[in-house]
Amino acid sequence: MKNALVWLRRDLRLFDHAALHHALTSAETVYCAFIFDRAILEPLPRADRRVEFIHDTLAALAAELEALGGHLIVRHDLAETAIPALAAELDAQAVFANHDYEPAAIARDEAVAAALRAAGRRLHTFKDQVVFERDEVLTLAGQPFSVFTPYKNAWLRKLEADPAVLAPWTVEPASAHQPGRFAPGRSTLPPLAALGFEPTNLHQLGIGSGPQLFDDFLGRIADYHVARDYPAVKGPSYLSLHLRFGTVSIRHLVRTVMTMSARGAAGEGGAVWLSELIWREFYMQILYHNPHVVGGAFKPAYDKIEWESGPEADELFAAWCEGRTGYALVDAAMLQLNRTGYMHNRLRMVTASFLCKDLGIDWRRGEAYFALHLNDFELASNNGGWQWASSSGCDAQPYFRIFNPVTQSQKFDPEGKFIKRYLPQLAGLTAKEIHLPRNPVVDHDAARKRTLERYEVVKK
Repeated sequence: MKNALVWLRRDLRLFDHAALHHALTSAETVYCAFIFDRAILEPLPRADRRVEFIHDTLAALAAELEALGGHLIVRHDLAETAIPALAAELDAQAVFANHDYEPAAIARDEAVAAALRAAGRRLHTFKDQVVFERDEVLTLAGQPFSVFTPYKNAWLRKLEADPAVLAPWTVEPASAHQPGRFAPGRSTLPPLAALGFEPTNLHQLGIGSGPQLFDDFLGRIADYHVARDYPAVKGPSYLSLHLRFGTVSIRHLVRTVMTMSARGAAGEGGAVWLSELIWREFYMQILYHNPHVVGGAFKPAYDKIEWESGPEADELFAAWCEGRTGYALVDAAMLQLNRTGYMHNRLRMVTASFLCKDLGIDWRRGEAYFALHLNDFELASNNGGWQWASSSGCDAQPYFRIFNPVTQSQKFDPEGKFIKRYLPQLAGLTAKEIHLPRNPVVDHDAARKRTLERYEVVKK
């Protein structure tokens, strides 16, 4: 074809990019566009780190495209109408994009495809943000998995049988392999203010680029299985934000770690980290095959639970949100989230369990709060994590497993280093004293008893 339009979404890079590769091998001239979708942006607060992160990333992407002779088109509009209109404006015979698995995104893409078809154009989409998707990893009966370990084992067997799935999608405009070229022009990235947003503290957080973070993590990966649980330790990869917006390639990450593992250089930590990436895909396929989890329990019986409500519950929820529950680790974790948009994974489990099983508050309220504040918010993982903590999801922790916020604090922040970072007023306390509740909003032992009673309904 003569012209193609690449619609960038959750894949903000020019490296190992499926849609870009296919566009460059299919068309003489390739345009690249990103839509700041009003349907997504309008409900957000005016100071949102994610919007600023996307804006910064697009500026770097535009410069990279211009170095290759192309440019980036950026629009602030409804994607459903903007993409068909832009394809017509550029006389693009087809739009190329990568798959998205969320219900709202699927509906949006179907509307775009229909509008393009009506104008004699096509929408081509490709797998890019996962190694395996949709119906690629199924049970022997041909059904989606609902338990993680069998899914993981099947995922690993499939990868072993077809390692070529990790091969990179080359992006080499006007090369012997890819005859297409990027369309020349000037990039059109509007200022953040023109989108209706204002700067945040993003630049003070020192987030780093995806490739730099990955290189740094590879030097620590062998110890990941231990270090990942301690919030005061530099244990995680810190790549969740970059996976969310596709500034790194999942194929490159997995390929690199698998190569290290084959040499014995990744250790047990490498295997555990790979499991975390597989959890990410597990939750994506759960969401894709079970869209009812958006707003409801994976296990319908858990929708019968009567959560606390009314003014007292609202005050408890506010105390949780604002980091003033009286449990130091919970409060420090919530302050970390509020101030940085990041929360350590161990702390996500602790705070979620505390909201549902100590305060008796509906997991959906916590899920929505995380969705609003997490830089790396991703619907499938956030929903899956909250349903795991509340025991309402697939392969979740049993409802009678209730984290004790004090023992979690003692075990995973034994010296209180993390706590003191966000609660400096406690700096004078000893390592023993710092974990004890101070003016707690709830007594854990009494709350545990109420939770076991509350969950009795799932047995009926």
